[in-house]
Amino acid sequence: MRILVFQHLAVEHPGIFRTLWTEAGHDWETVELDAGETIPALDGFDLLAVMGGPMDVWQERTHPWLVREKAVIRHWVRVLGRPYLGICLGHQLLAAALGGKVSLMARPEVGLAQVDLTPNGQDDPLFQGFAPGFETFQWHGAEVSRLPEGATILAGNSACPAQAIRWGRHAYGLQFHTEVEASAVGEWEQIPEYKESLEKAIGAQNAAALGETIAPKLAAFSASARLISENLGNIVAGAPQRQRV
Repeated sequence: MRILVFQHLAVEHPGIFRTLWTEAGHDWETVELDAGETIPALDGFDLLAVMGGPMDVWQERTHPWLVREKAVIRHWVRVLGRPYLGICLGHQLLAAALGGKVSLMARPEVGLAQVDLTPNGQDDPLFQGFAPGFETFQWHGAEVSRLPEGATILAGNSACPAQAIRWGRHAYGLQFHTEVEASAVGEWEQIPEYKESLEKAIGAQNAAALGETIAPKLAAFSASARLISENLGNIVAGAPQRQRV
C-alpha cells in the first residue's frame, strides 16, 4: 500500500513502523508540516498516518498549517472514507477535526502505563491478538476530553480514558506511542516542551533514567507495533477501493 505521513517534528517520525512497512513492501511519502512542506494530492494513497508533535491542536495562530491539516484529515476520513492512523497529536487531531474536544490534562502522562481494551476494543480488528490489558509508552500533556460524534473508545486508563478511539469504520487514533524505538527518549528529551512535561510528570531523577527504564520493554513494544501494522494492513485491504479526489 501507499502511505501518506504527516510529521510535525523531524524526530517524531513513524519509528519502528518504517522497518515494518519496508518488510511488508509498503511505500510511504512524508510531509514535514512544521517545515512548510506542501500536502500532495491525496489520490493514490491508501492510508494517512499522522504522527506526534509538541504543539497543541488549538495553536493555529502559532502554527497556521494546523488549519489545513485538520481540513485534510476531515476530508480524508469523512469524504474519502479511507483508513487513518493517528498517534499522540495525530490522535488528538482526528478528534478535533471531527468536532471533538482536546484539553490540557491536570498532569502529563509520561513513561510506562497500562491501558485496557474496552469490550469494543477487544472486538475491533485493529487490536486482534492483543491481551485485554497491555503496557504502553506515553508522552503527552493533552487528551481527547470529548469524543466527536460517531467515535468509539477502544482503550483507556485512569489517567486518560480515551487512549484509543475509532471513528467510522477505519479511522483510528492512539494516544500512546506504539511506534517507539530505542532512540526516541534521547531525541525527544531535547525538545524543551517534552523535557518540561517529562520532569513534571515523573521528576528529574526518574526522567534522567527513562531511557534505561524502557529499554527492557522495547521488544514487547515492537511486537505490539507489528500487530498494529499487520492488523492495519488487513483493514486497508478490506476498505472500499480508493476514490479519486
